[in-house]
This record gives sequence, C-alpha cells and structure tokens, in this order.
Amino acid sequence: MSGRGRLALCAFAATVMASCSLLPLVDRATWIVQAAFLLALQAGVGALARRVPLARPLTVLVQAVVTLVLLTLVFAREQAVVGLLPGPEAFEHLSQLLQQGADDVGRYTIPAPSTDGIRLMVVGGTLVIGLAVDALAVTFRSAAPAGLPLLALYSVAAGLSNGGASWLWFLLAAAGYLLLLLAEGRDRLSQWGRMFGGAARSDRPQTPFESDGGPLAPVRTGRRIGALALGIALVIPAALPAMGTGLLGGSGGAGGEGGGGGTISAVNPLVSLQNSLNQPEDREVLRYRTNAQDTQDLYLRIVALDQFDGASWKSSERKIKDVPDVLPQPDGLSPAIGTAEIRTSVSAAGWYTQNWLPMPYPATKVDIGGHWRFEPVGRTLVGDRGQTTQGVQYQVSSLQVRPTADQLAASQPAPPALVQEYTKVPQTLPRIVNTTARRVTKGATTDYQRAVMLQDWFAVKGGFTYDTQVESGSGTEAIARFLKDKQGFCVHFSFSMAAMARTLGIPARVAVGFTPGEPRADGTMSVGLRDAHAWPELYFEGVGWTRFEPTPSRGSAPDYTRPDTPSGGPSNPVKPSEGPSTKPSAAPTPSSSCPAQMRKQNECGAVAPAAPTGGDDGGTPLATVAAVALGVLAALALPLLPLLWRRRVRSRRLARAGHPEADPVTATLTVWREVIDTAWDHGIAPDDSLTPRKAAARMVRLGSLDGPSAESVHRAASAVEQVLYAPSPQRPTGLTEDAARIRTGLRASLPTGPRLRADLAPRSAARLAWAATAKWEAVTSRMATRVRTLVRRPTRRPTRGSA
Repeated sequence: MSGRGRLALCAFAATVMASCSLLPLVDRATWIVQAAFLLALQAGVGALARRVPLARPLTVLVQAVVTLVLLTLVFAREQAVVGLLPGPEAFEHLSQLLQQGADDVGRYTIPAPSTDGIRLMVVGGTLVIGLAVDALAVTFRSAAPAGLPLLALYSVAAGLSNGGASWLWFLLAAAGYLLLLLAEGRDRLSQWGRMFGGAARSDRPQTPFESDGGPLAPVRTGRRIGALALGIALVIPAALPAMGTGLLGGSGGAGGEGGGGGTISAVNPLVSLQNSLNQPEDREVLRYRTNAQDTQDLYLRIVALDQFDGASWKSSERKIKDVPDVLPQPDGLSPAIGTAEIRTSVSAAGWYTQNWLPMPYPATKVDIGGHWRFEPVGRTLVGDRGQTTQGVQYQVSSLQVRPTADQLAASQPAPPALVQEYTKVPQTLPRIVNTTARRVTKGATTDYQRAVMLQDWFAVKGGFTYDTQVESGSGTEAIARFLKDKQGFCVHFSFSMAAMARTLGIPARVAVGFTPGEPRADGTMSVGLRDAHAWPELYFEGVGWTRFEPTPSRGSAPDYTRPDTPSGGPSNPVKPSEGPSTKPSAAPTPSSSCPAQMRKQNECGAVAPAAPTGGDDGGTPLATVAAVALGVLAALALPLLPLLWRRRVRSRRLARAGHPEADPVTATLTVWREVIDTAWDHGIAPDDSLTPRKAAARMVRLGSLDGPSAESVHRAASAVEQVLYAPSPQRPTGLTEDAARIRTGLRASLPTGPRLRADLAPRSAARLAWAATAKWEAVTSRMATRVRTLVRRPTRRPTRGSA
C-alpha cells in the first residue's frame, strides 16, 4: 500500500474512532455502522480523485458532492431526482429533518431516541468531520491540523454526554489521532529512503535526523504535536459548562477523597430543567412511599444554590465529610417551632444518574449503601468515587417544619455572618431589581411580610405567566428581562425572588429538586421528569431556611404564607402518623382535588397544584452546538494560522524549486529565500547587506551549525553565487535536501521554548504584513493617480457655430 493510501485509511479510522464519543448521546448505536459505511465511500472517492490526479480543491469538491448525494440517497431518496440526485424537494426535506433533529435534541434527555432528524445530524456531522480530516491529512498532507475537527467532534460529544465512560471515548479518539500522526510521520520518512536509527557516537557528527540517539526528529515532533492536542482535548470539555447535563444528567462534579475531608465544587445543576419540562413523555425518575399525612409540601430537595456572581446561581465550594448516623440539627430551628418526623422510602430509576441525592428537607437520618458524603451547610448528600443515584434505594427520616405566620413575623435578625454571606448581590445587578423589590414590598414592616408580598406578586398579583418556551438564563440581564416581559418558568421566578430578597437584606438562596409528584394506586408517589423544579429558600432565625413558592400554577404555596390558614404551633405540634399510609394524603388538598392530567396541562388555576412540572435550562439547540463547535475550531485554529501559513509557504517553495522544468536561477533563489526565512524563524534576522557567502558564515556562527547542516548552508550560498554571477548558470542539485538539513540543524541547536516559538509564531510571517502594506500602497497610489488624471483632464469647449 502506498504512503498516501495508508494515510487515507488512518484518517478514516481516526474519524470513526472519534465519532464513537457520540454513542452515549443516541439510544441505538446502529447509526455508527451506517456512518462508517458512508465514510468509507467518501474516503474511496477521495482516493480515486487523487489517483487521477485532480487538483486538491477539486478533489475536496468532488468528495463534498458525493457526500451530499449519499446523504440524499439515505435520508431523502423519495424526494430526490431519479431517486439519487438532490433537487429542491430533497434539500427542503433535508432541511426539515435537520430542524426536526434540532427540536428533538432540545426535547429528549440523553440518550435520545434515534429519530430521523437526530440520525441525520450525527451521520451528517460525522461525514463533514471525515471530509475535513481527509482533506487536511491526505489531500493537503498536513495531519497535525486534522486534529482540530476531531477535537471539535470529541469536545461537543463530551459536553453533551452524561459522562458515562468518557475516558474510554477520549482514549479511543486520542488513539485515532496519534495513529494519523504516526502514519504521516512514516510517510514523510519514506520519502528520504530507508532510515536507520541508533545511538549517536560522540566521535562523529550527528545526522540531520538524529539527536543523542533519540527518535528521529519528525517522529519527535509528531509526539509533541500529539501531546499538545491531547492536552487541549482534556481542557476544552471543561470549558463548556453550559453544555453539561446538569440536574438530570450524569456526574455532577462532586468529589472527595475517602476519609473525612474533601470538597464539593461549585456547580450549576439547573441546565436540564427546561429540557425535562418539555419532554414529550414524562419518564419516571423516582418512586417513594411515606408515612406523611399530607404530601403537598414534601418537596424532594437535591442541592441549594447559594452563590450569585451575576452570571449564574451555583453552589459554593464546601467541605464534605462522611455521612453521620444522625444528621445535625438544622441551622436556626428553634424547639418552639412545631415539627413532625416522617419516614420516606425512595427508589430511583435505573436510568437516573445524578450525583446529589434527592431528599425531603430537612433530613435527620439517611440509610443508604454506597459511597456518599455529607455537605453540612446545604444539608445534602453527594456521591463519591463515581457513586450516583442510578437504581439506588434508600430511606430518609426528615422533619416537617410547621411554623405559623406569627412565628415567622416575630423572628429575630439572623446572625451577621449569615446575613453577610447570603445577601451578596453582584455590582452588575440592574437597579430595576432593587427598585421593584422596594415598590412591591412598600408598607411591609417585617422581613416575613416582605417575603410573602414578593411571593404573591410573582404568583398572583404581578401579571406573570408561566411559559417553558422562554429563553432560559440566570444572569443579571435575564432577571431584568424577566421582570420586564413577565414570562418564564420556575428558574426565572426563583432566581428573581431570591435576588430581590437579597436586595432587601433577607438571606436567600435557590433550592433545586422535585415537587411531590403524583399518587399511584398502590399508595406510592411517582416523580417524573416534569416534576423537576426550583424554588427560593429564605432564612428566618428560629425557623431556619424556609421554602417559598413564587411560580404560578406550579408547586404549592406553604400554609405559613397564608396568615388566615391555621398551622401547627408550639401549643399544637404536628404528630407523626403511626405507620405507612395507604394513601399519600388523608383528605383532599387544594392540589389533589385537581385531576393529574389537568395539572399537567396547567388547567387547575393559580392555587398551587401538588404535582407541578417545573423546569429550567436544558435542551441544547442545534444552533448552540454548531456555534460552540465553530467557536472551538476558531479558538484553536487562530493561534495556528502562522504555523499553517509557514508550512504552506515552505512546501510550495521547495516543490517549485524541485520541479524538473524550473528555471535554475528562480529555483536556487527560491531555496535561498526559504533558508533565510528558516534562519529568521529560529532567531537569526536577515541582513540584506551581506553577500551570500558572508550571510552563510553568519548563519553557521549564530546558529551553532556544524557537520552536514553547516555544509548545506555553504553549499546553498555557493549555488546562489553560481547562478547570479556565472556566465551560464547551471542547475544545482540537492538544494531541497540542503534546506531540510539546515532547518533540522537550526532546530537541534535550540531548546524547547524557542523551537515552539519558531513553529507557532514564525518571525518570517512579517512578510505577510509587508506584502499587505505594499499592496495597499499600490492600490492607493493607483487610485490617487486616477483621481489626479480626472482632475487635470481638460474640458473641451464647443467650437463656434457648432450645434
């Protein structure tokens, strides 16, 4: 097999291996077989076009046309002309499929079903990446930049996937890229004949491809490029937080090291709420049984977001420790407040992989197996060493806290340290947030009254509407836009109320979890994707962190926010039930009196149904995926533009000089200019005042060249003098090989840093600026000449007697 054929085969393998990172995103993996088959046809067409041979751009164009025909044949055959050629109807059908795929991406959780739209996106995306890799690595013989589209493919897949077996996909994609680099290195070495490596002897000069008995220079360079690309591939997915799976996805980013230490990092688990709410099918996440008499307030809390930096709400970085047998007393809860201890048994679905454990708040004891850690401030349990909620069963003892409105109104000021931490707002917070909060709570005399007025304004009086299709967001501008447009879902309501409460000096944070769910005939409660929710928690001394519900027609407004509703107090504490109830609620509640189907369709009015469907940020539309992929490519390609330009210039110069029919003078001077620019890239600035012979001596001295590389410099200078001054210039031989040896010698004389500088930021790239300046001056000079000509052109006067 020829070197280019081997390179094409490795490019095909690298693309398929990188595409495997998309496998966790789609429910059925049969698309990868179809994509591999079409990719093989695409690569085969490229090999035939290069064998003809066709011009490089024409080869890529032929492959692109064949790719379009293949996609039409597979996805739009009925709309194609004669069942094969893409026509207007086929393009329209493909466009509709792409739009359908974008909608499906935003609608389904991972893994998404293999709909026609999603299949077109993954198969078509694989073919586009494969075309780019084949064009760069095989057609243009530059394998290193071919890692950029492979990196973009892996980065998007890593950002969208739930983290399952992510290291396997990374290693597979990395192996494909390294295979491609090694194939290119072997192809380049084969052009110099068979090379033997061995330990370098100290009594003889090193050959251009040896360095202290180490590997050949091109192989060493390939290893460095591969290591750099793999390092970037590890960093890029971490730079895409907006594309994580968040609340309903996989790992949440918690960590810890065995023992009693460790931390839980600041994360944002809200990025899937909106996706969950818009699911066409409400998949069950949890099922639980409880002995609580009333489940309308039994929210299953996952995590608390207590840090607002202006861009998003997220949980602070906290210390975590082993789960104690009995959890500590909730902060700020006074014995005077009526409470009842309840017991809840929970079973998580086998597909639900979340690092945080959903629990009623505040939990007092948790019985669960596996590796879990406890975060005391937020009173949450977080998985350690890869532990998730997938299929787990656990029992939670928790308190139902029943404060009265009078107790909340009479609460004392919170501790100063707590107030300072939980009333922070960014300086970029728009003034409308604070002014609106003060206007809405005008006349209130206590923090409790202010909190209730804020809740009622959002839920009833403010004219807000619940809409899950509104663009999600958690930054300051999103809050200001929400207060103006008055349309949104639970994220907008909870974030806005928490921010407004903080501007009023009330400690506030945002909780994320699930509303109570729907009762089933067997006495259990079922919690689905559409029950995902976010709500604000405000702190009152003596009661602790207290739930409020500002989202209209979602969740249930707590009894203590309705002063005319009696609730348990110190004289009438709530008593726990004797045993598990067969019915989640003993009597109909405002939320349970509405049928479940009507509650799902938001037709129960504004008085707090019990099983809502809350949501937040979630589905990633096609435009976002494309924008992120293009952004990654641009961010990576921009610093590499000088490297790519320099490689292209070097290749064209040496190819032109090595052409058998090239003019001897032009070929020699072209190689000499390449030698001068190579030395310039490695720190030896050109000096046009020197003769070729003196320039060669200066290059050998400053570049610390010796042996074959020094001989090559003097030989190239002698060839320049010969073609410039000899009566009949003769065509020199071996100049392109001399240029390669000179470059190798200059690189060997430099440490790693300057070598990278010569590759990534070549100094000779200044010729681009000079050429652009010269062209601009030429254009302006021509324009000025034409203007002067027009101004000086004499005007012909009509002669006497002319008509």
